[in-house]
Amino acid sequence: MDLSVKDLETTARDVLGKLNSRQPFQSKWDTAAFIIFLVFVSAVFLLLLLAGIHCCCCTCCSRRPPRSQKVSPKKQSPRGVDNLALEP
Repeated sequence: MDLSVKDLETTARDVLGKLNSRQPFQSKWDTAAFIIFLVFVSAVFLLLLLAGIHCCCCTCCSRRPPRSQKVSPKKQSPRGVDNLALEP
């Protein structure tokens, strides 16, 4: 894909011609591509916003280290087949 100067000039003239005509969306494909682009940009912005909110909220609430939930062996009920024999 070797882009030449002529190809770039042609593309630039096309884009500038659309801007000068004040009709940037001359076909339905242009409109559809712009809508898809806006949906993509808004989804990325929403994900960045949610990540920022998550980072801000989690760092404020969890400043102290979490406690370990230790259960003594006496309080822990056995699980599995051994537990079936004890039930009436």
